[in-house]
Amino acid sequence: MRQIPTIDDVVDARARLAGQAVVTPLLESAALNARVKGRVLIKAENLQRTGSFKFRGAWNCISRLTAETARGGVVAYSSGNHAQGVAAAAALMKLPALIVMPVDTPEIKKANTRSYGAEVVTYDRVRENREEIAGRIATERGAVIVPPFEHPQIIAGQGTSGLELVEQAAERGAKLDAVLAPVSGGGLIAGISLAVKARSPGTQIHSVEPEGFDDHARSLASGKRERNAKASGSICDALLSPEPGELTFAVNQSRLGAGLVVSEAEVRRAMVFAFHHLKLVIEPGGAVGLAAVLSGKIATEGRTIALIASGGNVDPALFAEILIAKD
Repeated sequence: MRQIPTIDDVVDARARLAGQAVVTPLLESAALNARVKGRVLIKAENLQRTGSFKFRGAWNCISRLTAETARGGVVAYSSGNHAQGVAAAAALMKLPALIVMPVDTPEIKKANTRSYGAEVVTYDRVRENREEIAGRIATERGAVIVPPFEHPQIIAGQGTSGLELVEQAAERGAKLDAVLAPVSGGGLIAGISLAVKARSPGTQIHSVEPEGFDDHARSLASGKRERNAKASGSICDALLSPEPGELTFAVNQSRLGAGLVVSEAEVRRAMVFAFHHLKLVIEPGGAVGLAAVLSGKIATEGRTIALIASGGNVDPALFAEILIAKD
């Protein structure tokens, strides 16, 4: 297992990201606050470069590479958001990039990844192993693998969103009772937990996952890494990692509260609410935190809850379908 990152690594990552990543806004809605009888602060990472938080970790990692260490470029595996973050960071560094993506990835994510100049190779997430495919290609090309979450520099980069969140909340005079973050492999919430617990130790941190893919909730309850029974079958395509990462779980196990789980119907309603009341386009995986708040999965009355809207790269046809549905 790689070395566990620290808050110092997150602070260092923020300095490296200055001028490259967007300091995304912390938004608040009177309508949302009234509905949940509390205060909800939304960190809009869907407005980040490439449309998700993933650029943070990708840049923190790739910008440290040299022509010698990355003579064959970079290779990554991703359902879409990490792919775009890596492709964009590699383009800025003038490095070739190849991304291994599930064949069922929304077309907008494949197209966006290619738009940064990256090559895309697809695989079947049920029958094939993306790590093996990426490893083989990286060996053939002499490329560096940039993993989606199991890397201290990736975790530290994602944690910069947590540093911004705590500081932006403090500027508003808000004391955070809890922070909710979507979880796939656990890199985002690992970085956030490092930042938030260092700056606001009393704040609770909760993972949020879709039903059927609640490996973090079960792992936190059992004390060991649990696997999901299936690899696909949710509109939350960004949150379908089979199990928590070894490194990320080492960070998260002692820092997170109980995991929260939301249904697909609750995610869809949250996306509609975000569009109508927050004027935000949030992809399904990025809307799970809002879904948890709106559906009462966490106590909100009289409390201040922050959540991460982690991405906005939703397939247009799916988004239209969700918006016009009668539910």
